[in-house]
Amino acid sequence: MRFPIPNTSARVQDVTDHSPGPRRAPGELLRRLRLRHPTDPVTHVERVPARAGEPVGWPGWAPEELRAAFSRRGVTAPWRHQAEAAELAYARRHVVVATGTASGKSLAYQLPALSTLLADPRATVLYLAPTKALAADQLRAVAGLELDGVRPATYDGDTPRAEREWIRRHSRFVLTNPDMLHHGILPGHAHWSGFLRRLAYVVVDECHTYRGVFGSHVAHVLRRLRRQCARFGRTPVFLLASATSGDPAAAAGRLTGLPVTAVTEDTSPRGGVTFALWEPPLLPPTDSSVDADLVQVRRSALRETADLLADSVVEGVRTLAFVRSRRGAEVVAANARRSLDEAVPGLGDRVAAYRAGYLREERRELERALLHGDLLGLASTNALELGVDLVGLDAVLICGWPGTRASLWQQAGRAGRSGDEALAVLVARDDPLDTYLVHHPEALFGRPVEATVLDPANPYVLAPQLACAAHESPLTPADLDLFGEGAKEAVDSLVEAGALRQRPTGWYWRHRERPEVDLRGEGGAPVCVVEESTGRLLGTVDGGSAHFLLHTGAVYLHQGVSYVVDSLDLADACALVHAEEPDWSTHARDVTSLSVVSVRSYVDAGPVGLFLGEVDVTSQVVSYQRRRIATGEVIDTRPLDLPARELRTVAVWFTLSPESLSAAGVEVADVPGALHAAEHAAIGLLPLMATCDRWDIGGLSTALHPDTEAPTVFVYDGHPGGAGFAERAYGTAAAWLRATRDAIAECGCETGCPSCVQSPKCGNGNNPLAKAEAVKVLDVVLTNLAAAGRAGGEAAVAGPEAVAGPEAVAGPEAVAGPEAVAGPEAGTGPEAGTGPDSGGPERGEVLPRQDDRAARPAQAAGAPPA
Repeated sequence: MRFPIPNTSARVQDVTDHSPGPRRAPGELLRRLRLRHPTDPVTHVERVPARAGEPVGWPGWAPEELRAAFSRRGVTAPWRHQAEAAELAYARRHVVVATGTASGKSLAYQLPALSTLLADPRATVLYLAPTKALAADQLRAVAGLELDGVRPATYDGDTPRAEREWIRRHSRFVLTNPDMLHHGILPGHAHWSGFLRRLAYVVVDECHTYRGVFGSHVAHVLRRLRRQCARFGRTPVFLLASATSGDPAAAAGRLTGLPVTAVTEDTSPRGGVTFALWEPPLLPPTDSSVDADLVQVRRSALRETADLLADSVVEGVRTLAFVRSRRGAEVVAANARRSLDEAVPGLGDRVAAYRAGYLREERRELERALLHGDLLGLASTNALELGVDLVGLDAVLICGWPGTRASLWQQAGRAGRSGDEALAVLVARDDPLDTYLVHHPEALFGRPVEATVLDPANPYVLAPQLACAAHESPLTPADLDLFGEGAKEAVDSLVEAGALRQRPTGWYWRHRERPEVDLRGEGGAPVCVVEESTGRLLGTVDGGSAHFLLHTGAVYLHQGVSYVVDSLDLADACALVHAEEPDWSTHARDVTSLSVVSVRSYVDAGPVGLFLGEVDVTSQVVSYQRRRIATGEVIDTRPLDLPARELRTVAVWFTLSPESLSAAGVEVADVPGALHAAEHAAIGLLPLMATCDRWDIGGLSTALHPDTEAPTVFVYDGHPGGAGFAERAYGTAAAWLRATRDAIAECGCETGCPSCVQSPKCGNGNNPLAKAEAVKVLDVVLTNLAAAGRAGGEAAVAGPEAVAGPEAVAGPEAVAGPEAVAGPEAGTGPEAGTGPDSGGPERGEVLPRQDDRAARPAQAAGAPPA
C-alpha cells in the first residue's frame, strides 16, 4: 500500500526553500524510505567505499594560462590517469580513457586539446557527443575557462542558421554530434575546409554508447572524417572517453579504425555509494479466484519509482530517477507530482520529466532548473545518463535494469559527483531478469562490465556509408582500405544497383540528391506532434516508434499533459493531437512473420540444431487496446490500418525433433506453449549476454516452421543487416540457454508469472505458455549441444571460447525472462506503450503456430544441403 506523506511544517520548510538543506546521510535516507513499507522491499545493500585521489603535477607543456584557468575552476592539479592520457594525446598517440563516472575524463582531453589551441593560433578541435545535452554541458565547461581565442561553439540541429556561418569561420573548438557531422559537416566539407585543414584533435566523448548498428554507422562517419582530413594533409589525433568497459582499446580501435592506447586505472577520489536493490511488493489478489492466487504480480516499478521520488523530494533530497522509456519518464514525473501536491499544494512543481523529443528551450530550462536547485526531482530517460555534470545530486533511482552493467554504474554515478556520499537504488521491474538480479547481487557487484559490440563490416551499414563518402568526393581504391573488410564488395553492389559509376579515376555518385542514411536506425525521419487546435509543435517521435506511439487513438504524454492522437500522416511525418485526460491508456499490438534466407553457420547436435543466418522479418501494427488506468481492465481492442514493415536481419535459432520432445515428456499439445515460454526467457537473457538494449532484439516461436520443418525458436536482431547480437548469442549459446533454463526452473510460481515466463506485452496475450515443459525443451537443447561439444562440435557451443570475454555470463548468475522486448521500453522503440503506467508491444511476438502434424527430424532442418 502507499503511505501518505506527512504534512509537517519542518518538512515543508525543507522542500520549499530553493537552496538544498543539510545533506542526509545515504544510509539514513534509505532507512527512512524503507520504514514507509510494511514489509522491507530491500533485498540487498552494497556499500561501495570511498577512495582517495592520486594527484600529480601539471605536464610541462601545459601553458600557465590554462593552468590558471583550471585553478579558477577549483582544479589545482590533475589526477594521475588524466595526466597519463593527456601525455599520450599530446605525443600524438590515439588514446581512450576508460574510467568511472565523475573521474574527470573531460580534463583528460581538454588539457592537450586546449594546450594545443593556445600554442597554435590556427589549430582547431572537433568534439563529438552522443547527445545535445552533453555537448551543451561541455560548452559551458570550456567557455567557463575564459581562454582567449578558443571561441567554443555548439553546431547542431538547434543552432540558428544565422550563427552557423560564423561558427564555420571563427570557432576553433566546435562541439557537435555524429548526426550533424554526418548530415551537415561532411556533405558540406567545402565550407569547412578551413576548419578541417587545421584540425588537431577529434574528441569522441562517451564512446561506449556507440554500439550496435548506431555504433557501426558512427565508425564509418569517423572514417569519412579521416578521409576528408587526409585530403588536406591532416591526420588528427583521436581522443576518446568511455565509461569503464571491457577491452576499451579494441572497441575504440573498431570505432576509429586506428590503433588506440587505453588508460583504465581510475585515480580520482570517489565518495562512498550506498547501493540498494529494491523489489516492489506483491499486489493483493483482485478477487478470490484460484487464478488470482496463482498469478500474483508485483507493484509497477514505475509507480514504485514515482513514490520513491516523491518521498525523496519531501526529505529535501535532490534526486534523479532514470526510466528506460520516454513514456515512463512522463508517468513517473506525473505520479510524483500528484503525490506531492496531495501532501503540499504546489510542491509538485519541484518535479519534472526530461527526455528526448522536447524542444530545445524546454531542455535547456530543465537543465538550468536542476543545476540551480529550482527542481528537486527529475525523471529522465538515459539522455542524462552521460557526462552532464549534475553537481549537488544526492540520490539516483534506477527504474528497472538499464541493460548493461556499464549503464548501471553510469547512472548510479550521477549522484555524489562532488565527492560526497550518495544513494543509488535499483527498483526491479516484475520480470525475470530484474527479479533474479535483485536476489543475486553477485551478478551485479564485483563483476567486470561488458565490452562494446559493433560491426563496421555490416553490409547494410557499409554500403550506405560508402555511398555517402562517394557523394562527398569520388571513391578511390585507396579509400577501400580505409573502410575495411567488405568495402570492395559493397562498392560493386552499388555499381550494379546504379548508385555509383566506375571511371578510371574512381567511383562517382550518380544522383543529384545525396543518400538518405539514418545513423540511429530509428526507421525514418522524426514525426512531428502538433496540437491541432493551435498548430503548436509539442515535440517529435522517431519514425520507428511512430506506429506504436502515434497511431490514431493513441494517448501521447508531454510534460504530464495527456493528448489523444486524431490522425497520423506518415507521408508528411506529422501527427495531429488534441488535449484530453482519458481514464484509459493505449497499447499497440503487432503481428510478425519470419522466413529463413540463408544459413551462415550451424551445429548438428543430433536431434537438435543450432543455426546462425539471415532472415526476413515482416511486422505490422494491426490493433491497439484501451485499458482502464486504475484497474488495467481491457475496455476494447480497436483495429488499425498501418503498413507492414520488412526487415532483413541476422538471427540465431534452434530446432528440435518431435521425437526428442516426446522422449522428454513434452506432449504434442504442449509444444507451442513450451517453445513460447522458452522464447520469452531466451529473449530476456540476451541483453545481459550481448550488451544490446532490449528493443534491439525480437523473437518468434512455432511448433512447425515452414523453412525448418521442425519446432523452432528464433531470436533476431531488430536492425537491418543485424547488429552483432545474434552472433553473440550463437557464440555463447551454452551459457545463454543454461541461464535461461535455470531462470525458469528456479521461479517458485506454479504455471508461469511475470517473474518467469509471462510477459504483459506479449502479442498473443501469453497464450499458450507451458512453464514446466519449457524447462524440458531447454534440457533437450543443452544436453545435445553439450554432447556435440564433447564430440568435437562447434567451439561456439562447446569450448571456453564460447563464453570468452568479460561480457559473457555463465551459469545461474545471468538470468532473464519474458520481457526482453517487454516493458515500456520494448517493441520497435523505447516508448512502445502509451498512457499512464502502460506497457508496450513486444517486437516479434506472434501467435505460435499450432500444428499437430509430424515434423522431420530437426538435425536436418534449416541446415545447408550436404
